[in-house]
Amino acid sequence: MEFIFSLNEINEVAKKIIASNPQKVILFNGEMGAGKTTLIKFLSKELGINSNISSPTFSLVNEYQITANQLVYHFDFYRLKNQSEALDMGVEDYLYSGHWCFIEWAENIKDLIPENHSRLTISILEDGKRQIVLQ
Repeated sequence: MEFIFSLNEINEVAKKIIASNPQKVILFNGEMGAGKTTLIKFLSKELGINSNISSPTFSLVNEYQITANQLVYHFDFYRLKNQSEALDMGVEDYLYSGHWCFIEWAENIKDLIPENHSRLTISILEDGKRQIVLQ
């Protein structure tokens, strides 16, 4: 599935992504500044999160409650030194919890990613629009 959009259309793209029924573990790929965190904010809002959503760059994971038994985990593994750090924080418990897991810089934990996942790649086009490919 592919989307090309301007940033003022990101809310509609988030709705379409959720409606496409992706795997609950989604890897977000794209260069720094492509809009990974911004898209995660809109996806989280589409799932029903009303609290302030921020990047977990220093904490590695932020947790948001959707309902009594539904959560969103937002990971940012940019600063991870090695996969052992992720194992030490219990990343496998998160990834196999059945909750939404939005993962930035997943290449830093490539050996720990569940087999069933979706991959979302964001690219910046020459005109400033974004292209998203969801696999």
